[in-house]
Amino acid sequence: MLKWIKNILSSPKPAGPPKVIKRFDGSEKTITQEVVVSSEGGWLVDVGESQSISLFEIEISDIENCMLTYRADLKSKEVHGQSFLEMWCRIPGRGEFFSKGLQKALKGTNDWASYEVSFYLKRGQQPDLIKLNLAVEGRGKVWIKNIELSYSPFE
Repeated sequence: MLKWIKNILSSPKPAGPPKVIKRFDGSEKTITQEVVVSSEGGWLVDVGESQSISLFEIEISDIENCMLTYRADLKSKEVHGQSFLEMWCRIPGRGEFFSKGLQKALKGTNDWASYEVSFYLKRGQQPDLIKLNLAVEGRGKVWIKNIELSYSPFE
């Protein structure tokens, strides 16, 4: 009985290493441009009030039963509030669902570090669009670079 409960509550195990869907190297234009400028091989987001910054959208197909991972390097200066990665998955006929990196949010001033947020897809959950955002709840400056979307199929 205990083994059965652990099995239900445990996360699925990847069948192999992550496979990159898309990388952004700093040369691409972001969707939101009003508060985003190119800087340090990536982008600088400078906001005076809370908002979700739309960075990129990736059309996708034939992905299911896997873990999607949105990774990026971030640093911050005087973030009053918090800032974190945010990924939205649109599944046709079902709507949009999100995953937020609240467990590892930036506050204050921080040097470069790697951050990630994951989204688990079950069999039959096939998104057609992935949105990669940076949320800033408050104000401050956040740099973001080396953005990557990948997936790890489950066994």
